[in-house]
Amino acid sequence: MAEKTTVEQLKAEIVAQKERTLSQQFERVLSLVKVLRQECPWDRKQTPESLAHLLLEESYELVHAIDQQDESELKKEIGDLFLHLCFQVLLGEERGSFSFIDVFDALCHKLVHRHPHVFGDTVAETEGAVLKNWEALKLKEGRKSLLDGVPTAMSELLRAYRVQKKVAGVGFDWQSDDGVLDKLVEEIKELKNATSMEEQEDEFGDLLFTIVNYSRFLGANPEDALRKATNKFISRFIRVEKQVEASDRPWQEYTPDELDALWCAAKKGEG
Repeated sequence: MAEKTTVEQLKAEIVAQKERTLSQQFERVLSLVKVLRQECPWDRKQTPESLAHLLLEESYELVHAIDQQDESELKKEIGDLFLHLCFQVLLGEERGSFSFIDVFDALCHKLVHRHPHVFGDTVAETEGAVLKNWEALKLKEGRKSLLDGVPTAMSELLRAYRVQKKVAGVGFDWQSDDGVLDKLVEEIKELKNATSMEEQEDEFGDLLFTIVNYSRFLGANPEDALRKATNKFISRFIRVEKQVEASDRPWQEYTPDELDALWCAAKKGEG
């Protein structure tokens, strides 16, 4: 009965409308997650594995809010992501593995250790020097390979980018973007000459990998660039879609030339 009273007190404190300090709001969120874990049938069933895909979805929604420059949604999506992080820590506490104190302590220790140019005597005056030191320190921490730790769950476009940046950090890289462009031409030729579906897929993968490599020399993140290009395409297509709907003609009646004209008009209408 005492436990039930404690839960009721927590619930009352959570919903109370009052001014709170940062630490009080943090405690409020933690209490909220604990109450949900005890009292909500859905939350009681969750595991780290069952929540993993939702964690990814919330991350994508946060990025979308950033792209839209929507401050209101950005605030909400940061909260949603933080909720999932709190839930993962609570599950860790239930397993007896770690607490928030352990998480924050490990984070601070790692960041201090990997920033000797800030907290120590190491000199690193450029971004490249910082990244080189970062990778060298990670190898000293016991990783068997420079590529250990590259998540397999991330998009393959971003994964390729991360792999390429890591090996470039130790000098395994093209000398200039001209070499990458020559490689692009080579990969396109090999794709054209591929005969079987298996060979075509293999050569197309090589082409994509090389394009990602070239993005580094442009100073562009391929994931960001492709997301912006996709958003731009969607925006233009919606304009075309509206023109088709306004004409009362079905899509099937439009010739490729007519659709191309609508597309060009949509591009001109930007900005």
